[in-house]
Amino acid sequence: MRLLVAISHHGLGHLAQAAPVLNALLVARPDMEFLIWSGVSRAALAARIQAPFRHRHEAADVGLAMRDAVRVNVEASRAAYLDFHRDWEARVVLEAGWLREAGITGVLADAACLPLAAAACAGIPGVALCSLNWVDIAGAYLAEQDGMARVLEQMAAAYRSARAFLRAMPAMPMPWLENRETVPPIAALGMERGAELRTRLALPRDERLVLIGFGGIGYQTARSLPALAGVRWLVPDDWREKRMDMIPFARAGLPFLDLLASCDALVTKVGYGSFVEAAAAGVPVLYIDRPDWPEAPFLVEWLRQNAEAESIAESDLFEPGIAAPLARLLTLAPRAGVAAPGAEQAARRILELFAG
Repeated sequence: MRLLVAISHHGLGHLAQAAPVLNALLVARPDMEFLIWSGVSRAALAARIQAPFRHRHEAADVGLAMRDAVRVNVEASRAAYLDFHRDWEARVVLEAGWLREAGITGVLADAACLPLAAAACAGIPGVALCSLNWVDIAGAYLAEQDGMARVLEQMAAAYRSARAFLRAMPAMPMPWLENRETVPPIAALGMERGAELRTRLALPRDERLVLIGFGGIGYQTARSLPALAGVRWLVPDDWREKRMDMIPFARAGLPFLDLLASCDALVTKVGYGSFVEAAAAGVPVLYIDRPDWPEAPFLVEWLRQNAEAESIAESDLFEPGIAAPLARLLTLAPRAGVAAPGAEQAARRILELFAG
């Protein structure tokens, strides 16, 4: 079986969902070949996907244009969609021909529409997998914009053409998708290596490690984090400020999932990958809410039920006001990680759908 996997490049949450499923598919079908169509870098893909793969390094979808990790650029998003969907029917036919020439026997999309439309045109089985869909997300910001009604119709038709849309919980409801099915949460688990990390960094035992992660999207408004007694910040490598209490990921020297499993708390924005991976690792979460993001209420409700979590205003992230909610989370008794068996269940269902 030669599988085309289209992974959205809108942050790393889509890769966080898709990669565990691909790894489970590899276990079930060691003969499976993967061709990844994604704007995500090969290095980021290889850090999560265990199987060898070929990479078509270009965007398979639009997602949304972002001003930073929490703000949508509406004007740029509309322009990007109108450009991507220009001559849509001809592009679908062209991509269908490419699928045939590449010998693709199945298409899995998280959650790109064009590969699904091309699969339907080529007579190749397609399956969608995601906690969201771009019709509902893009529509929330762009539905009233000129030219977008036809774009959203084309995207909806592509999703409906799939043999199933597997909703990875926690997920948006998607009542308009008659082919929707539900699978449990999907998360990769890192290894808890806190003692090793503290030894490597020569940290005292009573210092708390707090990881800052925004799902692979740059946070351009980042200012100086407050210096808090007894707290060391684990920060992305592109945060340029150098302080003794700020440790870049590269200096920590562990894979991101191991860092997450080894920290005392995560500070992040609302997002599937961050929420589910933290809850699976039993790590408390301090998050910036995104009230305009259509997926947010479903993710927040699930996180509150399955992990220790508090929200903060974005303005508090870089102010001493972060100290009180963070301290409350750090004083709570450790919580067992939530089960996230969705990858194996999704893999089994995908194989059934491709065989049907």
